[in-house]
Amino acid sequence: MKQRKMKVNGVEISDDSDCFVIAEIGNNHQGDLQKAKDMFKAAKECGVDAVKLQKRDNRALLTRAAYDKPYENENSFGATYGEHREALEFGRSEYVELKKYAGELGLILFATAFDQNSADFLAELDMPLYKIASGDLKNTPLLKHVAKIGKPMIISTGGGTMEDVQRAYDAIMPINNQLAILQCTASYPAEPQDLNLRVISTYREKFPDVVVGLSDHENGIAMAVAAYVLGSRMVEQHFTLNHTWKGTDHAFSLEPIGMRKLVRDLRRVKVAMGDGEKKIYPSEVNPIHKMGKKLVAARDLKAGRVLSREDIAVKSPGDGIPPYELENIVGRTLTKDLLEDENFAFENLK
Repeated sequence: MKQRKMKVNGVEISDDSDCFVIAEIGNNHQGDLQKAKDMFKAAKECGVDAVKLQKRDNRALLTRAAYDKPYENENSFGATYGEHREALEFGRSEYVELKKYAGELGLILFATAFDQNSADFLAELDMPLYKIASGDLKNTPLLKHVAKIGKPMIISTGGGTMEDVQRAYDAIMPINNQLAILQCTASYPAEPQDLNLRVISTYREKFPDVVVGLSDHENGIAMAVAAYVLGSRMVEQHFTLNHTWKGTDHAFSLEPIGMRKLVRDLRRVKVAMGDGEKKIYPSEVNPIHKMGKKLVAARDLKAGRVLSREDIAVKSPGDGIPPYELENIVGRTLTKDLLEDENFAFENLK
């Protein structure tokens, strides 16, 4: 069986690795380059592995009607939907600067390609990783186009069936086997009852040769930890510096305090999973000695006494014969005097 493994800029993602944590910046930068840099820096301080943007060629992506549709609401950055989207779009100069800045911070920067023109734009910038959004799960022309770039790919599977996921897998893998499949629920935010984290187990069984992860739209951090236990080795979480900023995604995005806790808990859970072998740890020895029990004389006892149950007490600390030996002591003859609370010892019994 092929090993489940992906390498991005030297970072290995596998069943034995830490969770690869992606801060989804998306359009939360509001089209402001400095804001994007501030978010990168904050994300790095939280301990994430990567930051992700979104790239769209809006004229090619949207029908004329959709582009020109009036878009007047509290989160709008333009009079029409097209203008709104263009206001949030970074061009080549911003991407070049952000890629350089991410490199200086030690972050991996990549983006979601929403169309073939955007994929080519990102390829010219030599992005190390490519994301396909849930809305393009059925877009096999785009999947194949991005696969041919030859870099690792991530696909989100929100709003799709197993048949859709299989079709996408079948389209990509013959061209490019560096693939991660993310369980995703394409609602914003996603309610716990809609997350269906067990799909992670289903994906791991169905696709044993790809990395499996979670694109998490829940309003919290616990589910990504549960996903790791189920075998997720990649998580994407929307990130903002302020829940109250203008834009549709800020409300369910993690602020730095939440992202920092998420990374902390994901790092802890990997270590906490252990190796599955039940053992005694050095840190347990003193507490168990203090709380544990032993068999002692219930009263002063004379040599030659045949021990009854009433002669034996179970008391702490646990530095003598353990209580599970009780039945092996009842009925034996004591060969030396014992004072009350003194330990029994097998060498003094016959």
